[in-house]
Amino acid sequence: MDLNQLEAREDLIAKQVGTVGGGTLLSRIFGLLREQVFAYLFGAGIYTDAFFAAFRIPNLLRDLFAEGALSSAYVPVFSEHLTRRGKESALRLTNLVLNSLLVATGVVVLLGIVLAPLIVKLIAPGFGEHPGQAELTTLMARIMFPFLILVALAAAVMGTLNCFGRFGPPAIAPTMFNLGMIAAGFLICPFFDPPIVGMAIGVLLGGLGQLGLQLPFLRRVGFVYRAILDFRDPGVRRIIALMTPAAIGVGVTQINIFVNTVLASLLPEGSISYLNYSYRLMHFPLGVFGVAVATVSLPRVSELAALGDRDKMLSTYYDSLKLALFLTIPSSLFLIFLASPILKLLYQRGEFTGVDTLATTRALIPYCAGLFAYASVRVTSQVFYAVKNTKTPVVVAAIAVASNIILSLILMQFFSYTGLAMATAVAALVNISLLLYFFNRKIGKIDWSSLVPTVVKILLASLFMSLFLIFAGRVVNLFDPGLSFIATLLRFLLVSVSGLLIFLFFSHILKIEELRRVLYLAKIKR
Repeated sequence: MDLNQLEAREDLIAKQVGTVGGGTLLSRIFGLLREQVFAYLFGAGIYTDAFFAAFRIPNLLRDLFAEGALSSAYVPVFSEHLTRRGKESALRLTNLVLNSLLVATGVVVLLGIVLAPLIVKLIAPGFGEHPGQAELTTLMARIMFPFLILVALAAAVMGTLNCFGRFGPPAIAPTMFNLGMIAAGFLICPFFDPPIVGMAIGVLLGGLGQLGLQLPFLRRVGFVYRAILDFRDPGVRRIIALMTPAAIGVGVTQINIFVNTVLASLLPEGSISYLNYSYRLMHFPLGVFGVAVATVSLPRVSELAALGDRDKMLSTYYDSLKLALFLTIPSSLFLIFLASPILKLLYQRGEFTGVDTLATTRALIPYCAGLFAYASVRVTSQVFYAVKNTKTPVVVAAIAVASNIILSLILMQFFSYTGLAMATAVAALVNISLLLYFFNRKIGKIDWSSLVPTVVKILLASLFMSLFLIFAGRVVNLFDPGLSFIATLLRFLLVSVSGLLIFLFFSHILKIEELRRVLYLAKIKR
């Protein structure tokens, strides 16, 4: 492959990442607005702990059986059908998958609604100490369980559109979920006692919007719904076979968060809420950058795997991983060093106090330390799924989950809920370290001569940015908790924009190739 072909391939990936990242950025902005509305209306306490615990149940199932595992299993099989058998065969598979999901998730939802009291006792054993909290959690869990059906169908539609190169609509679709919850906060919650029950209904409205937005675009690629169902179809059976281990491999982060919820229910009031607010904020750059890169790379890697072109598949993986690291390493350090002013600007109003800001900061910092690892796991694990190796990610995920549980039990004794966030970050580091080890042995020899120099340069540019953020923040007194909202906002904008320019400047000086690709997205030439 000559230099022009290499740059064209890299720019195509970067352009597609820009499309997904832009749509995801819009969704994440509304997601932050949703969290702000939530914090303003409900703060952090018994009611919010109940909601977050209740939502954790369908959210975990979403990652295990829908967005995470389904995408990893469905996209490679669909890409193979599309590449080798044609569009008609591929869209028939889509019909089979959609109908299979309706049946399978419908059964899971019915079981979940019936067994909700038992499930709540398992995931939040500490709620029994507060009168009515377990019952409230059960009620909201039952309301939100059908969300699994909606998000599973939306995930299948997303995978289909992505394989046709339509990345924009699926990336924007989660915005509808956030809008549904925001609207529920003001229009539905006032009619319930306690009002937070209305947010559970908002989850369902958001799920309907997320699915509904994508359906017109599915029709545009030639899809026509057919009421067919065949669990014996070879394609469906392969997807099911791939989904079973992929559910563990892709869902490791949610499993770790799930473990945190169980353990945090045993800690002081507000612990679950602090972990949730901080996790959501950490997930902002992960969703915009890490998940965007993974979303774009999966169809391409799957296509190359189906064609048997191992060299191009590995090159695509390296390009994707380096781009993910270029975007997530500085993002994690940015959030770490400006954690308290960011949380103050986003959440500190209404029922969310300065004490809550400081408490959430203690969870955000350790979460962010593992941000680059979370993104790397998403990009790396998909290569295993593309080559139909699902066993390795499962083994690695099991080790990561075990390490998270052990570390959580130890660290929570010394650092309370902060220890749970620390354990999650360390588990992510264990996950990516083992994935890279097995990648080198089972898929292809990793080109460390390309990856290591790029990572070192990114770290250096991020270090200069971090030093500036610390220095400038102290010079303008940004970390003073007594500052007004406007004063904090103006000083934050000054420091953060300057810090970004510092990072871009040193990225240019160090000749980090990923900078050219990012600037290409904005139609800027160095």
